[in-house]
Amino acid sequence: MNLLESMQVYVLAVEKGSLSAAASALDISATMAGKHLRALEERLGMQLLSRTTRRQHMTAFGEAYYGRCKEILRLVEETDAQAQHHHLAPAGTLRISAPVIFGTHALVPSLSTYMDRYPEVSVELVLTDRVVELADEGFEAAIRIGTLADTSHLVARPLSPYRLTLCASPAYLARHGTPHSAQALQQHQCLSLDPAALSHWLGNEATSAVQPPSGRLQINNGEALRLAALQGLGIILQSSLLLAADIDAGGLVPLLPELGQRGRPTHVVYPHDRYHSTRLRSFVDFLVERFPGEAAGHRS
Repeated sequence: MNLLESMQVYVLAVEKGSLSAAASALDISATMAGKHLRALEERLGMQLLSRTTRRQHMTAFGEAYYGRCKEILRLVEETDAQAQHHHLAPAGTLRISAPVIFGTHALVPSLSTYMDRYPEVSVELVLTDRVVELADEGFEAAIRIGTLADTSHLVARPLSPYRLTLCASPAYLARHGTPHSAQALQQHQCLSLDPAALSHWLGNEATSAVQPPSGRLQINNGEALRLAALQGLGIILQSSLLLAADIDAGGLVPLLPELGQRGRPTHVVYPHDRYHSTRLRSFVDFLVERFPGEAAGHRS
């Protein structure tokens, strides 16, 4: 016998005054209702109802058990309703983390579409370039750029590669000339060129002979580097998202485009969990739709 069904029979028998009335309410036979009650009493080893030919009444234990059954059935009903609601309509607050440039120039412009699609979801977006601890810091998901470290405890879904562009202003190139190879960057003012990013950007070109170039000005912020490049202070390697408008307007000129074809791996990551909220599933699906990766999703 199903325990919850037996509890329901018992509760209705108490409330409606008889097993036959409970059976009628549940659209089962009186015989089946009696079997449910006997199964409960045998399971508990206690009598729940004292019955005569004229009336029934709860035993002392049956009265206490009736209250417990009411509470259990109420919780089951509420949980089912909540699950059904979440299944039909993603809702609640979604707390996510993203790198500053990607979040500012790619994710935020896309959020209006997501939030229009799911009006009951609120988004708390934290922009930071550090790797956040999802569980410890209360994030449901994070976007990470670059090769993933050990993520055995996370699900990782690939997104569009994060592409970089090497560029300088026309004024800088007029004064210093245009580099035509990676090695030629050694003779230029290069603003905070990260060696790892440069190596990845160069792709298949042999990079062992290319020493990390440097310049007189080093800045630890992408937006500030963009402004420095626009002022003619040197060459930068920065996100194509950040530089696209300046390149279109002619304020910056792409350099060595034949080398920089590779993008940095980008993933949305979230914890393993059989019971992910529908708001998280809706957001991950939206990201994969809006920023499709070059390979099928995988678990890491």
